[in-house]
Amino acid sequence: MSRDVINKRVNELKPSGIRRFFELIIGREDVISLGVGEPDFSVPWRIREEMIYSLEKGITSYTSNYGLPELREAIAEYYKKFGVESSHENVFITTGVSEGIDLALRAVINPGDKILIPEPVYVSYKPLAHIAGAEVITIPTNPEFRITYEDIVRFRNENIKAIMVNYPNNPTGVSLKKKEVEEIADAVNELDCLIISDEIYAELSYNFRHFSIAGLNGMFERCIVLNGFSKGFAMTGMRIGYAIAPEEILNAMVKIHQYSMLCAPVTAQIGALEALKNGDDELERMRSEYMRRRNFFVRRLREFFDVVMPDGAFYAFPKVSSTGLNGEEFAERLLLEKNVAVVPGDAFGECGKNYVRCAYAVSMEKLKTAAERMEEFVNSI
Repeated sequence: MSRDVINKRVNELKPSGIRRFFELIIGREDVISLGVGEPDFSVPWRIREEMIYSLEKGITSYTSNYGLPELREAIAEYYKKFGVESSHENVFITTGVSEGIDLALRAVINPGDKILIPEPVYVSYKPLAHIAGAEVITIPTNPEFRITYEDIVRFRNENIKAIMVNYPNNPTGVSLKKKEVEEIADAVNELDCLIISDEIYAELSYNFRHFSIAGLNGMFERCIVLNGFSKGFAMTGMRIGYAIAPEEILNAMVKIHQYSMLCAPVTAQIGALEALKNGDDELERMRSEYMRRRNFFVRRLREFFDVVMPDGAFYAFPKVSSTGLNGEEFAERLLLEKNVAVVPGDAFGECGKNYVRCAYAVSMEKLKTAAERMEEFVNSI
């Protein structure tokens, strides 16, 4: 069959660099994987119990395209702690943040619109922007991995439609303090563009509280905020996320959602509501454990690598070029020779080619063993 049968933009997509390494370790119990960006905790019991009870009561129907009203109201209230004042009419429930990213892009991007994406960046941003028809302009941020006012305003004459940011960041763990967020907002206003802010790791901030750019004066009308329950509440398999945005943008996203997904799973929505009502203690327990792991693992990595201390999330992004290897070469040899899986940094953008991503969402015992094996490998080169 001719290749013309496939959408041209889809044909141009490259396979995910993360998935390629996952396939190398499938079925290998001897491998310590630091590649998966997934909590190693189970969904907290109170949340599971509420979902089980809802099934026992036979609550298995569709919800509104927008999601359960009580969950939308709870999210609007919850997000006040990140500085955002909104109502349930500015919130709708998505099937994970991944769907939210896709919907946000398709709702606002016309073919040929320019979008700025700082790198390193989560693997789905550029492909989904490309599918939506955007012209993607990337901004390298290494070695500090912080996007600045100057980085953005140099595109003031480029007619930029939107900028996508993710803080705390995957893959670097770097986040922005409120003053830095204010500088980004100034740049966005100067470009007169939208900002899509992926805040999925907001609850996993260690050094300072996350502050959403949508909470700054005058910024809400420019913002699409995306968040969910996968990381902070360990609900990855529940596939439950949400968007907070001006009604005009939100309604455009829901137009697409109602035809492609209809609604997020009702059982997961009920669990998410319980998480917001009674999940703070479990969230804090998990956050504290991640911070303990971060402190140990980054200290060990710094004995043989240059690595920026993560402000949040559960990733370290060490630079490995001191070994004479780039990120992909390092990751392949580490897996083959020491049975430790990490992700090559170029999976997250060209500026990450001399780095690897290590997820410390595994037990301390595994982290200790992985660090020992990595040090042995570095010393053997």
